[in-house]
Amino acid sequence: MTFNTFKRIVFSILFLSVCNFSFAKDSNDKDADKEFDAKEMIMHHVKDAYGMHLFDINGKAISIPLPVLLYTDNGLVTFSSSEFHHDYNGEVIVEKNGQRFVNVHEKVYILDEGATQVTYDAEHHPTNAHRPTFDFSITRNVFMMWVSVAVLLLIFLSAGRYYKKRQDNVPKGIASFVEPLVVFVRDEIGKPMIGEHKYKKFMPYLLTVFFFIWINNIFGLIPILNGANLSGNIAFTFALAFCTFIITTFSGNKNYWKHIFWMPGVPVAMKIFLMPIEIVGMFVKPVSLMIRLFANITAGHIIILALMSLIFIFETVMVAPVSVAFSLFIGIIEIVVTAIQAYIFTVLSALYFGMATEEAHH
Repeated sequence: MTFNTFKRIVFSILFLSVCNFSFAKDSNDKDADKEFDAKEMIMHHVKDAYGMHLFDINGKAISIPLPVLLYTDNGLVTFSSSEFHHDYNGEVIVEKNGQRFVNVHEKVYILDEGATQVTYDAEHHPTNAHRPTFDFSITRNVFMMWVSVAVLLLIFLSAGRYYKKRQDNVPKGIASFVEPLVVFVRDEIGKPMIGEHKYKKFMPYLLTVFFFIWINNIFGLIPILNGANLSGNIAFTFALAFCTFIITTFSGNKNYWKHIFWMPGVPVAMKIFLMPIEIVGMFVKPVSLMIRLFANITAGHIIILALMSLIFIFETVMVAPVSVAFSLFIGIIEIVVTAIQAYIFTVLSALYFGMATEEAHH
């Protein structure tokens, strides 16, 4: 890597760090005279949202409206997230189907009958509103998940068309990017963790998880997407960990279940002692997968935003060099972490599959 290339990478990361903060702050500060609340800004940035806010121009929010789909006591209610006008403090009331809806901290509430504005308790929770029965809204994270699926399909279908037409063994175009990664997952994760004879049936899942997590982690670093951080959503990581748990459970052979319920080669008293520990371990493994991915991705965003917030908390540019320098450092780490966390999740999933399918040693 040349020095000029390194400089471009550094300045790009610096731009991403500063833009990530500025977009989040612009989207959160509706009143320039309002006292800066770092916690509110950070939590608003890392949480899911009903609209896809991009940036502000002359005080006007530019965003991609997304459908709000609610099932209430009066039936199905649908409207665009743009009707909230990028409001998340319950100040904009949307009237649909004889009901009044408000957006309070990125959760839609239904005002009680006769209420015309939201009232709050000491912890700023609505006291005269309630949640709908079901909320099927297409939120920012759901939208970005569909985008990532479309990007992955585009990449792999394009690579697949190349392999149908290829006449030599040298990959070209998008295939030259995909093939080394697929081979890496196969040779460095699938075969060593599962075994030469059983890894093939697990490869579709391992490849899907690896690329799916990685590309969504990358999307979470793009400033204009304003924190569309799918891997930082606990529901997303839970779904992935649950899939790993289900595959592990249904792939387990006789030897696997014997080691859980009646450990071979140890005294009976020890078997009884180990059985509950192993049963708990079955559920701890996917939970650790879920929390590890969620915590590592979310922590990076929070740290960068907290460091940049110091400039506005202390209200002096003297803090800026330190905040920007440390934000740049964390930004570099985050770029590496996007791939590392995808790799770790895939490795541990493959390890659990290998443990479930391992034959007894005599």
